[in-house]
Amino acid sequence: MKIDRIHHVAYRCRDSKETVEWYRKHLNMEFVLAIAEDRVPSTKAPDPYMHLFMDAGNGNVLAFFEIPNSPPMGRDPNTPNWVQHIAFKVDNEGVLTEMKAKLEAEGIEVVGITDHTIFKSIYFYDPNGHRLELVADTATPAQMKQLDDVKWEMLDEWTRTRRAPKHAAWMHERELAGAA
Repeated sequence: MKIDRIHHVAYRCRDSKETVEWYRKHLNMEFVLAIAEDRVPSTKAPDPYMHLFMDAGNGNVLAFFEIPNSPPMGRDPNTPNWVQHIAFKVDNEGVLTEMKAKLEAEGIEVVGITDHTIFKSIYFYDPNGHRLELVADTATPAQMKQLDDVKWEMLDEWTRTRRAPKHAAWMHERELAGAA
């Protein structure tokens, strides 16, 4: 069996309506479905919830659960904020630049544009504290082949040493130039 695609990815939200309105306003995602129950179908536990589904384009669905009877949302204190994020692809660098300006005009703090050589991206947070990334691909076929050729070597070296292999260090040379 091979997986066909991701059906949806679900995260927690603090406020269902705020979340739907924020994603519609800032990322132009349509609200496609809401499901609510007083009991969890899979576990049968009494735990009321609202389950929201947002259209992230091309059959991709981003979903949220509001679960008011649970303690407030937290995050893994042992994982840096930059690690867990949701990345969305945009058409090109022009769209990325426009989105950065739009988000900043709405008072949303944006990090970037960050140059990853094979793509450029910006980072920001939704009202639930989830880190989001918008990505514009910039890779050439030669760059992707170069990365494909070394992926297994990199994984093996990382597994042995737990140190960053240098096979693809060229990707961030410009971005990290001068960083200590």
